[in-house]
Amino acid sequence: MLPPRWVRRLVLTPVIPVLTVLLLTALPLWAIVAAFASHWLPGRLRPLRLLWYLLVYLVTDTLMLLALTGLWVAAGFGRRLDQPRWQDAHYALMRRYLGVLVATARHTFRLQITLDAAQAGLDPDTPDAEAAALARRPLLVFSRHAGMGDSFLLVHLLLQQGLRPRIVLRDTLQWAPTIDIGLNRVPTHFVTRGAPRGTGTRAVSQLAGGLGERDALVIFPEGRNFTPNRRRASITTLEERGEHDEAEAARELRHVLTPRSGGALAALEAAPEADVLFVAHTGLEDLSGVVDLWRGLPMDAGVQVRAWRVGRAQVPRVAGARTAWLLWWWRQIDAWILTHIGEQAIPDAAVEMVVGADDDLPR
Repeated sequence: MLPPRWVRRLVLTPVIPVLTVLLLTALPLWAIVAAFASHWLPGRLRPLRLLWYLLVYLVTDTLMLLALTGLWVAAGFGRRLDQPRWQDAHYALMRRYLGVLVATARHTFRLQITLDAAQAGLDPDTPDAEAAALARRPLLVFSRHAGMGDSFLLVHLLLQQGLRPRIVLRDTLQWAPTIDIGLNRVPTHFVTRGAPRGTGTRAVSQLAGGLGERDALVIFPEGRNFTPNRRRASITTLEERGEHDEAEAARELRHVLTPRSGGALAALEAAPEADVLFVAHTGLEDLSGVVDLWRGLPMDAGVQVRAWRVGRAQVPRVAGARTAWLLWWWRQIDAWILTHIGEQAIPDAAVEMVVGADDDLPR
């Protein structure tokens, strides 16, 4: 259960600078331990690289907290934080913060992050008039969800394009002080488990309804990170409910979960002028939990991101057609992933456990 805000501010926030000081003080000792462990553990200098990234993360977080405190004081001790000037200042700070963390990850782990978005108006290497006009339009961003880092990478990419993302994410992320303080000052909705039905949909409508130039609402229609077990469980649940057609549609998707249309439909209804950006990615699938940070963190590998922009005129107007349209796009995302990580991304044995028989396997 998430503690009250005042507890998070007074207790959790000081933890970051304290940990930073402790790590810096004992850094030579930790470096020796990490160097020794590097000879015995898999991955090229994995412990040392993780230690370096942890250090950069803690120092950057500490500086971020100091900067957020400075903005709060400068904005009249929080009284003017909702004004455009201070909103822009917070987005600029977020852009620098994530820029440092992503750049450090690239160099420390030798990650190759490739963005294919030339036709989506998000490619900085094609600054023509048409791309510039597209970049100013409000966006609804519907992204695949797989891995702990995909939301941060996506927000980073949007910020680098000069967009101001509005995000829908789980409330448990507020355990991190920088997320808690920073995102609670800009338009954000934290999804609370057990909230009354319809709460999230209304919040999405409110966020989408206020979209302006260069604003982008980020939604993960799958609702949670994709894992083979979750895919299997969702299909089983649909079968138990007697929703066999829906189960069959979910079974055809090998690398994504069936999208939940509620939030997406609410966003489309509330933002009639916004274009839609569909985002797929590969390379972060193994980061589904904190434990995976050790064994699944991609090193000396690549993360590929693909974006498709759909003009508002191409979006169906009827709710039922929009639901089918969303599922169609999720099939395209699934197919794109298949071309990048291969048919064995989900072992056939896992699929057999879902359908219960070899002859029912999707091919």
